[in-house]
Amino acid sequence: MKRTLKIIGLLILLLLVTAAVLIASAFMGRQSITDGFEINDIRIVKDGIVTIGVVPTSTNEVALIDAGNDASGKAILAELSRRHLGPDAVTAILLTHGHADHTAAIRLFGKAQVMALEPDVALVEGTGGSGGPLTRLMPVKPTGVKVSRALHDGDTITLGQTSVRVFAVPGHTQGSAAYLVNSVLFIGDAADMYSNGTMKGSAWIFTDNQAQDRASLVRLDQRLKQEGAEVKAIEFAHEGVVANGLTPLDDFALAETRP
Repeated sequence: MKRTLKIIGLLILLLLVTAAVLIASAFMGRQSITDGFEINDIRIVKDGIVTIGVVPTSTNEVALIDAGNDASGKAILAELSRRHLGPDAVTAILLTHGHADHTAAIRLFGKAQVMALEPDVALVEGTGGSGGPLTRLMPVKPTGVKVSRALHDGDTITLGQTSVRVFAVPGHTQGSAAYLVNSVLFIGDAADMYSNGTMKGSAWIFTDNQAQDRASLVRLDQRLKQEGAEVKAIEFAHEGVVANGLTPLDDFALAETRP
């Protein structure tokens, strides 16, 4: 009996170590986040391994792109304090997708309208799960968050004096979204930026469908060009800003479509 328990214990330990190695490998080589990076009036706040975009929409109101990994919202509240604002100044939260490391602090901002693409509403609210190799193992339970407005591909949202264009980029999750605001493209977890200057599709271990994700990124590149959209920088949820226009996305799309 003791021998059996030892074997079971070793197998569990091996599984845990393997999972830890796989998760760590997914983050190796990525560009590091620059906390407080500012571009076109948008400030990027670092919250551990993720970023939050703080977008002024009036003299005393802001919108957030994602709500971070920390339920206490320490980094977001510090940024609001720096602006001499409180939690009620957050009037909108636009989610790139519904994974918990991007939604943790939503409940701190009771005045905010919470927005997500319709396919991810259940994921945000905790009534449905996602399908990645690791994320499908996460328990499905209500989060207490309610999505105020379900978004759709091609929507344009007006927040105070600020306009936000919405693009669906399914693959990482089925409701992954990219947002173009003030010429900055927030791409969420649909892609990652590496320190060698290479953009890659979303890490397989967290992603519902990598092939779909890559196709979505190619389609996004094509649409932005067709619409003549001005993109001065791309913001990656786990790596921060690359202020090189559409070049990283162009290069990725070219590599994906090259015969």
